[in-house]
Amino acid sequence: MVGDGRGRCRLSRARADDEDRLGRAGRGSRPRSRLRPRHDDAIAARVVTVDRGRYGCLLWDGTLVVAMRARELGRRSVVVGDSVAIVGDVAGGPDALARIVRVDERRSVLRRTADDEDPHERIVVANADQLVVVFSIAQPPPQPRLVDRCLAAAYDAGVAPMLCVTKVDLGPADPVRAIYRSLDVPVVESGEGTRDAAVRALRELLTGRVTVFVGSSGVGKSTLVNAVVPDADQRVNVISAATGKGLHTTTAAIALSLPDGDGWVVDTPGVRSFGLAHIDSARLVTCFPDLAVGTKECPTDCDHLDVEVCALDEWVAAGHAHPERLDSLRRLLLQRSTVPPVRQ
Repeated sequence: MVGDGRGRCRLSRARADDEDRLGRAGRGSRPRSRLRPRHDDAIAARVVTVDRGRYGCLLWDGTLVVAMRARELGRRSVVVGDSVAIVGDVAGGPDALARIVRVDERRSVLRRTADDEDPHERIVVANADQLVVVFSIAQPPPQPRLVDRCLAAAYDAGVAPMLCVTKVDLGPADPVRAIYRSLDVPVVESGEGTRDAAVRALRELLTGRVTVFVGSSGVGKSTLVNAVVPDADQRVNVISAATGKGLHTTTAAIALSLPDGDGWVVDTPGVRSFGLAHIDSARLVTCFPDLAVGTKECPTDCDHLDVEVCALDEWVAAGHAHPERLDSLRRLLLQRSTVPPVRQ
């Protein structure tokens, strides 16, 4: 500042610097814009694994590229099964790192929560066509309640469900199959002496589709995946080497293409619970299609918990659905009636 001769101060002209002489804009003078770069040169890829901020993306020519989320995605999540567009170093290799700049619209989203009181949804996989729920006859014993939860999540997501019963050589599968007979869903049985036939049946059902395998630990889920995709272990090792994260199918979801390239299999970690907090009571009933039809005879305000007025008991007694299914639905509805609603 300099004096003006009358006891006042005025700002002096700032000394010219290189930015003034060269006509360059100073820091912070860059015009702001909400426009996002178009990335017309982005390459299409499928996300095959997600691990701690790194995404394994498979290009359509088979090249595996490790990528990170671009800032322009904002809070948009990226999950296994997503169809994305990537830019940057797409040559692949352990030192290459690309950026995911777009996520295509998802045709389906399979969700779960940690438990029925957890408000945070977890996306299991995007763009799946069907879900195979794997459970064993013994070691460990079947868990119909868990199977029912997985089926409900599939129906809610618009994903076609299937059942795969393993270890049928240790006991009869008929009692468990009877529970789901009214659903009219495909059922594949596997065990000693029947595994090859089961694998052939599965491959036929998986062709041309994206299929998720879900089941608790020890039921033989990953064994089936390895049989359906013979080089699954080798592919996992390749992805592990590319990401440097030591990935394995039992610790993180991973998408694997079928041997002929016509279809995808997503193996997921073994689950001990399958929360359905993201499904409200009204939608939950529709996720039991073998029972939902029977609710047409219920009173308008029926909560399906009062056996004196609910029509589902007569529906089940007439043989339209198995009693175990009604018990599962009522357990879920009862739990919701005692738990505060989850914010969507």
